[in-house]
Amino acid sequence: MLIENAIVGIVQLVVAIVFAVVALYIGFSVLGKISKGMDEEKELAKGNVAVGIIVAAVFVAIAMVVESGVSGLSAGISKALAAGLFSADGMITIGLAFFQLIAGIVLAVGAIYLALNILDKLTQGVEEFEELKKGNVAVALEMGGVIIAVAWIIQSGVIGITASLI
Repeated sequence: MLIENAIVGIVQLVVAIVFAVVALYIGFSVLGKISKGMDEEKELAKGNVAVGIIVAAVFVAIAMVVESGVSGLSAGISKALAAGLFSADGMITIGLAFFQLIAGIVLAVGAIYLALNILDKLTQGVEEFEELKKGNVAVALEMGGVIIAVAWIIQSGVIGITASLI
């Protein structure tokens, strides 16, 4: 039983790492799509702190949501082990846990995208991404706050999905 638990733990860790890397890559790519032509990598290389704040906020936001998804996956695997890993109930539980994790990633990235677009509409007098290019830290903090706040709320939703599915 101890060996089985260790193997399950290692599998969970590997899955968490893979999903985290994929989610961060997707988040960075989506940021590149909505940043209206700004090259985040060049700005970071120039030492643009404002862009660094936004990239960090996106990464933290995605990590918060992925963490709740990974917790749900761990709960699903534990429940599947109790029911019999390869039983119908066990396989359904694991499938639902993976679905919940993927849904969490999609929700996180989608919510960040939507939040930044809504913020752009609400602050019509400020071109946020142009201000970021100039290194405007105040705008970066505003945007970063919105990103993290949305992720915090989405995280609760992902935890709710876990509670209802698993």
